Amino acid sequence: MSDLKLIEAYKNDLQNYSLEQLRYISAEGVWSICQMYDHVIVVAHEYLGNVELCAASKEEKRLGKTELGEQVAEMGGFPPTKIKLPDELNTPPSNSDSQESLRDRLDEVMQKIRYWESRVETINPHYKVKHGGFGWLNAQEWLALVEMHFRHHLRQKRELEQKLLLAD
Repeated sequence: MSDLKLIEAYKNDLQNYSLEQLRYISAEGVWSICQMYDHVIVVAHEYLGNVELCAASKEEKRLGKTELGEQVAEMGGFPPTKIKLPDELNTPPSNSDSQESLRDRLDEVMQKIRYWESRVETINPHYKVKHGGFGWLNAQEWLALVEMHFRHHLRQKRELEQKLLLAD
């Protein structure tokens, strides 16, 4: 599934939730569907911002990926495990958006992806920005990471939808 089709599927699924369901938190430490959407959108903007930084760079970086970064690139996705960020990076995402707001924010992500998809091949692959876990990534790798991250959260999305069914 391409980046845009995957994000379009996320967008279309928003119609399946009432506002109460969207913001439902089943237990302490478990995100709502709204929070999961907020997270993937915020991270997509961060990754796309790094594509832009690579495009604006004038300095080649010959440094590479970490071992985990190499594994993610080789697999074409994140490992199928839950990732717990350090507490200082683990601020709960927003739980206040509406379906319309989330749709608009997903549209913004899709617009940026379209913009960079048509330009990313022209960016020097040695212009890189460091990822905290994966090492030094170029614009093409950052762009690919957007789709990988959305895909990584599909399992969490299904789990949260299951919790909604049990709550009803």
